[in-house]
Amino acid sequence: MTRNDFRQLLEKRTVFIDGATGTELQKRGMPAGVCPEKWILDNPWAIQEIQKAYYEAGSDIVLAPTFTASPIKLAEYGLEDDMVEMNRGLIRLTRQVAPEGKFVAADISMTGKQLYPLGDLMFEDLVDCYKAQVEAILLEGVDLFVVETMMSLQECRAAVLAIKELCDLPIIVSLTYNPDGKTLYGTSPDTATIVLQSMGVDCVGMNCSTGPDAMLELVQQMAKVATVPIIVKPNAGLPELENGKTVYKMTPEEFTDASEKLYEAGASLFGGCCGSTPDHIRALVSRLKDKPVHEIIDRPLRVVTSERKNTWIDLDGPFMVIGERINPTGKKKFQETLKNGSLSMVVDFAREQEERGANILDVNMGMNGIDEKQMMIDSIYEVTSAVDLPLCLDTSHVDVMEAALRIYPGRALINSISAEEEKMIPMLKLAKKYGAMFITLPLSGAGLPKDIEEKKQHINTVLTNAVELGLKKEDAVVDVLVQTVGAEGTAGLQCFETIEYCKYELELPTVCGLSNISFGMPNRQFVNTTYLTIAVSKGLTMAIANPNQEMLMYCAAAADTLMNKAGALEKYSSLPVVETKAATASAGAGAQASGGGLSVANACDGVSPIAECVIKGKKDQIVSEIQKVLDEGMDPQVIIEEHLIKGINVVGELYDKKKYFLPQLIAGANAMELGMKHIEPLLASADGESKATIVIATVEGDIHDIGKNLVALMLKNYGYNVIDLGKDVPAETIIDKAVEVNADIIGLSALMTTTMMRMDDVVKLAKEKGCHAQIIIGGACINESFKDEINADGYSADAAEAVKLVQNLMTKFA
Repeated sequence: MTRNDFRQLLEKRTVFIDGATGTELQKRGMPAGVCPEKWILDNPWAIQEIQKAYYEAGSDIVLAPTFTASPIKLAEYGLEDDMVEMNRGLIRLTRQVAPEGKFVAADISMTGKQLYPLGDLMFEDLVDCYKAQVEAILLEGVDLFVVETMMSLQECRAAVLAIKELCDLPIIVSLTYNPDGKTLYGTSPDTATIVLQSMGVDCVGMNCSTGPDAMLELVQQMAKVATVPIIVKPNAGLPELENGKTVYKMTPEEFTDASEKLYEAGASLFGGCCGSTPDHIRALVSRLKDKPVHEIIDRPLRVVTSERKNTWIDLDGPFMVIGERINPTGKKKFQETLKNGSLSMVVDFAREQEERGANILDVNMGMNGIDEKQMMIDSIYEVTSAVDLPLCLDTSHVDVMEAALRIYPGRALINSISAEEEKMIPMLKLAKKYGAMFITLPLSGAGLPKDIEEKKQHINTVLTNAVELGLKKEDAVVDVLVQTVGAEGTAGLQCFETIEYCKYELELPTVCGLSNISFGMPNRQFVNTTYLTIAVSKGLTMAIANPNQEMLMYCAAAADTLMNKAGALEKYSSLPVVETKAATASAGAGAQASGGGLSVANACDGVSPIAECVIKGKKDQIVSEIQKVLDEGMDPQVIIEEHLIKGINVVGELYDKKKYFLPQLIAGANAMELGMKHIEPLLASADGESKATIVIATVEGDIHDIGKNLVALMLKNYGYNVIDLGKDVPAETIIDKAVEVNADIIGLSALMTTTMMRMDDVVKLAKEKGCHAQIIIGGACINESFKDEINADGYSADAAEAVKLVQNLMTKFA
């Protein structure tokens, strides 16, 4: 199947994919804890019986059972050396039962390993892992690829790159979302859709984690930005416990009723996940097969994203600032820190500019004495972990730009692409491959344009080549190329003309490097600010500038207000009054008071440097800050209770309020862990009350441990004695260890509905063996009602909540 074939199929009618595989295999005897792929190959009748039933029920596409057949996953069972033959064998089994005119898809999913900097798996190693599996699959041949049940946008990107760098088959990507409507890493459905379709994915959507009812709002979010079809594969409702077994009670009719609403919201491909059966698919096909086809809208999307935030570039919207501070040019102290390998100022600049109102952050590592490519990569990792703002990647070197785009977990803005022949095409190809927007710089190899007409010529040269390579004109932002008015008196007038040409003739947004206009002149801030207000009135969209400059930010807001732009008056009115320090302080306090409580911007107000290191995840500074107060004679226990614990409490509160997501939570926990390790030797001989002992594990049959590891880390940071037994741990091992150490609490984690019942085994075995530890549970498939059904003592939805749960239990049973 070609990508055109796939698109044509979707233009003809609604398309159907298969239903659940794991729960159907369990019905046919697959036990918990085995490698599913190995069991399938040993029992081929089971998978072929299921797949025949799905094809007969009306599925157009059935997934070969290669879901966890990547090298990293198979290594969990010691089967990585058999990866090629296993994938080929699994594809063959599906091919054997596929009717004429039906399609076989390869199924790829997450590895269970965390990517750097949250974990130790490097991005390129993950791409190589997926490539190894894709190469094996291609040896046997499939019609398309489905990348599904993904929790990380960055893992999705790695899988997509692996497939696209090896073949041109259609790609479907499906993520799974938490009850708050975001992935584990804080990505919303619209962000994921924007990023993945920009990279050339043919269909985007969601599967697993919930029933069809809870998907409705998420599909509506996707439909507002989708330029490709939307796929939905919901569970057959939420799992329930019945006679000691996990069951899904949503009938095919109920499933179809709810899925019809997803069709109305914009979905075009339908299937089922956990608990769904051929009967569910048959009912779907019967109800939806004759529905009118959704029109696929090829809409221009002027938007850049991080992993957690979208920034729309509106031609008629409020003026925007691309923060310029992460650039070593002219900053001696910054240059020295970079030469010494420290990225502390990079992170500080990023946070500061986000707090000051920047919309996008420019990252430039161009200087002598460092490895620009490596420093760019390292800076992107640090900045994307610290702030939510999208990035503008700034380098003139093609290889550095590709390295940056490759690991950037969003849709970036390239700064910039000029009409220089040797770099223009390579840079535009990078924009296409990685789905980036780009700034068009009207320069050629001959240097600055002689006049406005030559400037327009350069702009159109870049745009023409971009469209020929498959990009859209709307992917571009035009740099109006500001020159200094001190050397060329008409510099400002030429820029104003360029702005009007781009906005009214090309209908493109514009950007400028603001400070260039006043270079070499006295009192530069007045020239810059006056230029800016005139430029905004002409239609300038944004500037690369320092958001710390109050005059600039206030005048831009005032200009927007006078032009009656949407939301401008409210924004200007919310700015602090600056006439006096007292007034500023009062206005700042008022803004904080009316801002709805704790925010990232004010989270560090009044806290110690140590607590701030925890809140902001400053791993490279926390030890030195602790040593300072130790040298001054502060008691180690006071440092823990009054500084480290206070800091991690703020992190937890920000996480609860959805101001922080998993990356910031882990960064704070890791910073605190470093602080605790520095203090621990000093506590060894101190008299202090030891906290509870907690045994924690991922249950038997489940090899996912991201959530469990974070819970263990957080509990350790709060001083608890945590014994982490790892993943895929039998109930007897858990209880024996809890009895041996006289544990106060047992913590259990499960990601999959197929393994959640092992938690019930642990609860029952604890009673049989007289283990008196309180048992708490958590994981993506777990909820409060399941806790009640198996008589566990507590449930937490995430790591921050787990700490509170343990604290409450220990207080209750003290």
